[in-house]
Amino acid sequence: MIIVSYDFENNKRRSIFSKYLKSYGHRIQYSVFEIRNSQRILKNILNEVELRYKKDFKNCDSVIILNLCEQCKKKVIRYGCAENEISEILKFE
Repeated sequence: MIIVSYDFENNKRRSIFSKYLKSYGHRIQYSVFEIRNSQRILKNILNEVELRYKKDFKNCDSVIILNLCEQCKKKVIRYGCAENEISEILKFE
């Protein structure tokens, strides 16, 4: 599982990045996406950030990518509606 968290000062850039991530996974919080783990997908996201976004980062802009291993994924604890989303994720695997 890959977790991508982001924050862009510019609303338009934030919206574009959100739509980009939506093509790979699903939103679990306003600016946090959960994405099926794949080296190809991870490489695509890293390239997108490096080539399209990083050069224009302002003071508050950030992207955090967590690449969780299979063992780490089993340690993720969910509560509330996030607990129900696990069944949707398992469909991908």
